[in-house]
Amino acid sequence: MKKILNSVENVVPEMLEGMMLAHPDLKILPGTQVVVRKNRPSGEKVGVISGGGSGHEPAHAGYVGAGMLDAACAGALFSSPSVDQMIEGIRAVDMGKGVLIVAKNYTGDNLNFDMAAELLEDEGIRVEKVVVKDDIAVEESENTTGRRGVAGTIFVHKIAGAKAESGADLDEVKRCAEKAIRNIRTFGFALSPCIIPSVGKPGFTLEEEEMELGTGIHGEAGIKRMSIPSSRELAEILLEKIQSNIVLNGGEEVAVMVNGCGATPLMELYILMQDVAKILTEKRIGLYKSFVGNYMTSLEMAGGAVTVMKLDDELKELLDAKADTFAFHMG
Repeated sequence: MKKILNSVENVVPEMLEGMMLAHPDLKILPGTQVVVRKNRPSGEKVGVISGGGSGHEPAHAGYVGAGMLDAACAGALFSSPSVDQMIEGIRAVDMGKGVLIVAKNYTGDNLNFDMAAELLEDEGIRVEKVVVKDDIAVEESENTTGRRGVAGTIFVHKIAGAKAESGADLDEVKRCAEKAIRNIRTFGFALSPCIIPSVGKPGFTLEEEEMELGTGIHGEAGIKRMSIPSSRELAEILLEKIQSNIVLNGGEEVAVMVNGCGATPLMELYILMQDVAKILTEKRIGLYKSFVGNYMTSLEMAGGAVTVMKLDDELKELLDAKADTFAFHMG
């Protein structure tokens, strides 16, 4: 295991301290691992908060700022933040119009956010929650946790944050976030595993010419192993999976994110992006906006994912709205 660390125990607090030094418009709530906007907007607006395990940087603290999140709770590596952390974060972003939680569909995140919201009811803080479940590698089922929340969560941060910044009430912010969730699908792949520092070894192994389809963002194994295809072939596989799960008709428009898992060169992500764009053009599906980069990583995993968000006029307007965070800028 080769990593730049001082100690396994201090990975998250030392990372957050370095992040605050690099981005002085953010601050950490004292005694917590909750990152908030240093200069909160004047007047009342709906607060928007997210969070989850660390190891996915820049998610989620990288999306704290104007037009996106007001706070992000950072748990230990690949572990949910505590209820106490979430309570402090929600309190900090309540500006009198309530708070929307954007949670990824993982049991710990949901249980802890729900408990935090319930405990804050006595303080008169109205809290609503949406759950992102864009990863179609996992079957949606009433008998299981269902699809995981992955890179598509960043689009939900953008849509909910823009609606909140516009002055909309909590019900409207939640409605727009849920609309985005219904229209977002992601399918990923891995070329190599990641190594959690406290474990010291990869969660799975791949042969030199082998890749895995449908991997999760916590080093979970995928659903199929295969020889590494060309970028064009990979784009066809990923889009076929996505289109088998959501209807995309000719003449409709989409936003696409090609997300890197942490160790894939941008060169390769851009090559995949141009193949995705070509296939969409062939299908007469309009590419309204594209995003390429490391938006939600898995430590040093090599690989990535393609996320598609089906758009209407309302979602396009919110996607285009100004956002100013260190990991996402618009306008």
